[in-house]
Amino acid sequence: MDSNLRNLKDFLTLYNKVTELCFNRCVDNLSQRDLFDQEKTCVDRCVTKFARFNQNMMKSYVDVQTKINAKRMEEAEQLAKKLEQQQQEDLIKEQLKEKEKEVTILTPRETTEKLSM
Repeated sequence: MDSNLRNLKDFLTLYNKVTELCFNRCVDNLSQRDLFDQEKTCVDRCVTKFARFNQNMMKSYVDVQTKINAKRMEEAEQLAKKLEQQQQEDLIKEQLKEKEKEVTILTPRETTEKLSM
C-alpha cells in the first residue's frame, strides 16, 4: 500500500475515533440541530485534550525512537568493526601459513652446499 494512502487512512481512522468519542461524551440531547453551548464547550475541550495527548505521545515516541536508532547504529558500527578486525586477523594467519610453506628445511648437507656457493 502506498505510504501516503496509508497515512491518510490512519488519519481518517483516528479522526473518526475522536469524533465518536467526543460526541458520545458531550452530546446528550439530539432534539436540536445545533449543539448547546455546554455541548460545544465539552467537544472543544475533548478534542483539545485528545490533540495535546496525541502530541505528547508522538513527542515521547520520537524521543524513544531516536534513542533506539542511535543504539542500533552504535551496535552496527561495533559489529562492523569486529568483522573487519576478524578479517584482518584471518588475513594475517593466512599470510603466515603461506610464509611457513615457503620456508624450506635444509639438511646439513644441503646447508653446506648452499653456503659453499
